[in-house]
Amino acid sequence: MANVCVAAYVYGVVQGVGFRYTTQQQAMDLGLTGYARNLDDGSVEVVACGEQQQVEALIDWLKQGGPRHASVERVLTEPRAAEDFRQFKIRY
Repeated sequence: MANVCVAAYVYGVVQGVGFRYTTQQQAMDLGLTGYARNLDDGSVEVVACGEQQQVEALIDWLKQGGPRHASVERVLTEPRAAEDFRQFKIRY
C-alpha cells in the first residue's frame, strides 16, 4: 500500500493543553511519521505520513476532539507531497 501525507490544521483551544505531545503519541502508536507544531494564529499544524488507513485514523481522532483537555472547533485538511520523515516529532 502506498504512503500518503496529509496536513491538518486544527483550530480551537489546542495550544497549552498538551495537544502536540498527545498527538505525537497517537501518531507514533499508528506508525506514522511527520510533525505537530503550534502556529502563530493559535492553531496547530499536524503533518502525518504513512499508510492511508492509519493517516485517516489520526485525522478522525483529531476531528473527534483529540486530547482530553483540548476543545477542537474544526480541522481542515489538505494533501501533501510525500515526504520521508524518520519519525513523528514536535516542531517549535
